[in-house]
Amino acid sequence: MAYQTILYDVADKILTITLNRPEKLNAFTGTMMEELIDAFDRADKDDGVRAIIVTGSGRAFCAGADLSSGADTFDRDAKRGPVKRHADGRVDYSDPQVRDGGGQVTLRIFKSLKPVIAAVNGPAVGIGVTMQLAMDIRIASEAARFGFVFSQRGIVPEAASSWFLPRIVGISQALEWCYTGRVFPAQEALAGRLVSKVVPPDDLLPTARALAREIADKTAPVSIALIRQMMWRMMGADDPMEAHKIDSRGIYARGRSDDVKEGVVSFLQKRPAQFKNTVTADMPDYFPWWDEREYK
Repeated sequence: MAYQTILYDVADKILTITLNRPEKLNAFTGTMMEELIDAFDRADKDDGVRAIIVTGSGRAFCAGADLSSGADTFDRDAKRGPVKRHADGRVDYSDPQVRDGGGQVTLRIFKSLKPVIAAVNGPAVGIGVTMQLAMDIRIASEAARFGFVFSQRGIVPEAASSWFLPRIVGISQALEWCYTGRVFPAQEALAGRLVSKVVPPDDLLPTARALAREIADKTAPVSIALIRQMMWRMMGADDPMEAHKIDSRGIYARGRSDDVKEGVVSFLQKRPAQFKNTVTADMPDYFPWWDEREYK
């Protein structure tokens, strides 16, 4: 796919995805949705990508949905044509036309097999902030601003943020930000644990890249893919026994792998490990939600 709204750049095993509509403050469109999904599909199939950074071009990260359609911006019938209806006139909510585009992006990021770092360079509101919630680590520039502005636009949070946001910041903080819809500075995002670090603008990408480099240079890619999915998926488990079952399968399967032998021997020999197992070829089959056919 040739990208129109994002940039895709791989260097030193780090993929940088840049939202690239600077003249529109990187406002989100249907095209951007399709391109982001394709970019994460592409990254999962590329063993040369060990970590992903997502940032914005120009002075914004993403100013939210493109509002150029005016009053019809969020009217699916007006923009996509009437959705299916049941015989009694009720909306058929199983119609794919009803699906939220932002949610399709965050669900794809959720399934990613590579760690994802958001480098928030400027304003991030609406989908501009909710798309970050499925990313693993959020680092903000001092110039960043955040806003869950949905209540002030008469709509509701999207992009599966009603699942992600309370798990990240807690229910009270999530509700405060969503009830008020206010735009708040990076330091408030740090205090509320939405971001892990706030840095000067010139330090943003170097800080994100240094973290990505640490992952890319020192860790086993299959282990990272499994850790990412284990942590996210277990957030919905109702008992630690579920984690114990998955942990046990992971320790058994990985314990017999070449990577683990290398990890132990390299430690004993006091040298950097050279991990050879790859995500595309060596993912174990013990996860009920892992289907390797998606990535072949």
